[in-house]
Formats: sequence, structure tokens, C-alpha cells
Amino acid sequence: MTTRAPSQAPLPDAATLNWVDRYAPRALQPWLKLGRLDRPIGIWLLFLPGAMGLAFAIAHPFFATDTSGNSQVMPPLDVLRYHFPWYKLLLFAIGSVLMRAAGCAFNDFVDRDFDAKVERTRGRPIPSGQISPKQAIAFAAICSLISFLILIQLGWLAIALGAASLLLVAAYPFMKRITWWPQAWLGLTFNWGFLMAYATVTDTLTLPALLFYAGLIFWTLGYDTIYALQDIEDDAMIGVKSSARALGKHTVSGVSLFYGMAALLTGIAGWLAGLSPLFFGGLFLVLAHLFMQVTRLRPDSSGERWNGPLALKLFKSNRLTGIVWFLSLLAVHFTGAMNS
Repeated sequence: MTTRAPSQAPLPDAATLNWVDRYAPRALQPWLKLGRLDRPIGIWLLFLPGAMGLAFAIAHPFFATDTSGNSQVMPPLDVLRYHFPWYKLLLFAIGSVLMRAAGCAFNDFVDRDFDAKVERTRGRPIPSGQISPKQAIAFAAICSLISFLILIQLGWLAIALGAASLLLVAAYPFMKRITWWPQAWLGLTFNWGFLMAYATVTDTLTLPALLFYAGLIFWTLGYDTIYALQDIEDDAMIGVKSSARALGKHTVSGVSLFYGMAALLTGIAGWLAGLSPLFFGGLFLVLAHLFMQVTRLRPDSSGERWNGPLALKLFKSNRLTGIVWFLSLLAVHFTGAMNS
């Protein structure tokens, strides 16, 4: 099967051979790019905290009983099929796609004038004139409406948390205008799904869950600071604030601190929740991967210029970080169920 040539060059932070430019109908490409479906890393980073929230909620030792009330060991496939909320995991996956698309459309609507002045973003659908601002708002509204139909299946506390998240999403595009730390606000927003997922299983929020959420905020603060290094010169020229600009020559130290706090807080959360050593083994792998990112993050001799393509590559590698976190929690649940 031959591949159709793309209608235009891929955007700078999209993979050269992304599926939107290769296969999507020409008329749909601007809409799919508006929702960042040509760059799925954001979907992963929005989805994985929700997956971790589900796994954290059930990671305590699991006791299976037969009809007479006696403990029994369940076959592995039965544990995974009947005692992990796979349906809710699917709902969070779909919701992550939709809400990321809605958030990106709204963000591009607000930032359309800034985006037109930045090399990396001037080709986006709104500043390039492929989609009008009004059309972008309509797109965001439709995605949000479909997400609401998913939200109402998650329980009253998760619904309340989901409604509250709209305030975080709506405020985020303005943070780069009023604070040097918009990446911290993104951490609050992108990891909110952890609390929602935990609540949909437990109908409550606990101290360990809140601490794990706080750890994920620091994780996002670290990886989005790395991401912001791509635009640090353009941001300085147009007056956009970021943690990368705030840290300057201390960016490596700052990211190291953020990643260290992420590991520390999620570790304390796991300890308070009584998780088995399997989780802490996974957390060690997470910390090793984060440390690898930091060791590769170096400015030039001036201390002010950064390797943009490398920053993007390190940012994207956080998908693996999140997957390891999730699998470590899933392993705790799985082995707890098998050994009960």
C-alpha cells in the first residue's frame, strides 16, 4: 500500500511520519492537528495519571473468597479480568483524547497571537489560517460535551472533581502571562485525572492519594520545563513566562529537584498505603529514568542556549516513566491478589 503525501510539512514538534500527515484525509488534517492528534505524547501524559489513580486505588492486598467464604487463589487472568476496572480505564483513555483535544483547541484560541510569533507554533491551524477562532471554540465545546457523557459514568465525587477541572483547564493558557511557573499549573491540570480515577474506585480521597498527586505535579513541572526549553528564546522576545526562563542557568538543578520531589512524594504515598516492595522497585526504575534525563540535559557554553530537538526527545521519554509507574502499581495489585 502506498502512502499518500501529506498536504503540508509536519509541525516541528510532531513526528515526521505521524499518522495524520501520512494517512488522514486532507480536509480533516487541520482539525486533527488542532486536537494534537499528530502528537500523541500529550494524550499519554494526560492518560497515565488516571491509569495510575485506578491502579493505586486497588493496589492494597486483595483477598478473593469462594462461595463458602474461604480464601482462594485466583488464576492470573481472572484477577486481571474481573478485579481491575478495565472499563473505567477505557473511559479514561477516551476522555484523555477528548479533553486534551478540547484543551489544546482552547489554548490555541487564547494564544493565537503569540503562536504566530513563535517559529515552532506559527504553522498551527489557527495562526496559519486553516481554522478560524470561532471554529476552534466550537471544536473544543463538542469534545467537552462528549467528555461529559463519559464523566457522568464515574460516580458523584469523580463528577465533582471533573467539573472542578474545567477551572484549571480554562485558566491554564493565561498562566504564562501572569506567573513564571505556568508549568506548575499544568501539573495541577494534567494530573487531576489521578484524583478522579482514585475517587471513582473509592468514593473518597485519602492522604496517600493526595501525596501521590502532589508527586505527579512535580513530575510534570520537571518534564514541561524541559519542553519549554524549545521556545526559550522566542518566549523571551515576546514576553511569555515559563519555568525554563525563570530557572535560566539553574534549569538542570531545578529539574533535578522537581524529579527528586516526584519520587519522594510518590514513595511516601506508597509507604503510607502499605504497598509491597514491588512498587518501590518500580519507583527505583522511574527515578533512574528521570536521572538519565537530567544527565543528558546540558546547555551550551553560554548557559543560555539549549538543544531543542534533544529537549523534545527527553520530554517525550516521560511516556516510559509513566508506564513504569503504572505497571509497578498494577504488579502490586496482581501479586497481592495471587498470594491471598
